[in-house]
Amino acid sequence: MTVAFQIPLWADLLAVGIGATQGALFAAQFRDRKLDLLGVAIVGIATGLGGGLLRDIFLAQVPASLSNNWYVPVATAAALLGMLLERLIARLGVLVNVLDALTIGLFAAIGTTKALAAGLPEVPAVFVGAISAVGGSILRDLLLNRPIALMHVGSLYAVAAVAGSASLVVLLEFGVPVFIAAILCVAITFGVRILAVLFHWSLPEQRAITTVPRIRRKPRKD
Repeated sequence: MTVAFQIPLWADLLAVGIGATQGALFAAQFRDRKLDLLGVAIVGIATGLGGGLLRDIFLAQVPASLSNNWYVPVATAAALLGMLLERLIARLGVLVNVLDALTIGLFAAIGTTKALAAGLPEVPAVFVGAISAVGGSILRDLLLNRPIALMHVGSLYAVAAVAGSASLVVLLEFGVPVFIAAILCVAITFGVRILAVLFHWSLPEQRAITTVPRIRRKPRKD
């Protein structure tokens, strides 16, 4: 499948801006880490640009954030906005989860369509879309020296991203216009992630393998 679709600059910048805002808001919550303003800004910028960087690396392309003058300023401004509004938005804790889910959906749609436009088959395109969706959160957690949320029970980051990316590919197979398919991809990814948070959905947790102790038989006495 080849998708003749050029991602609008405003859509990519929107995803970067929302991701950077969410990253800064997330980092500002950890007051025990004693992050200064620069530290919070760096986490926000990495969250906003991380998914796109990983996407373009997998596609063997020059990262979009390094080929245009707008990406870094937008990510920086969005991260600063997240810091300034942190005290106000902290009272609306649900907003961080909403922005998180929206970021995942936007990057899943952009990553998948860009991979298809580059000529990748459907399954690798879904993989690239999912990596693009979760890449920012991985860098965020690494910078904050936290366990990576993607790999722990209850996140469903990857599940939401794969569901959205796969739905986009299926919709395109049925001839749905790529713009509408991308919107539905964002909606599905957003919905799965929000429902997982609300209803505490999670994949089965790894269980330790228990072994039954062997019963040693006492030697018989003749």
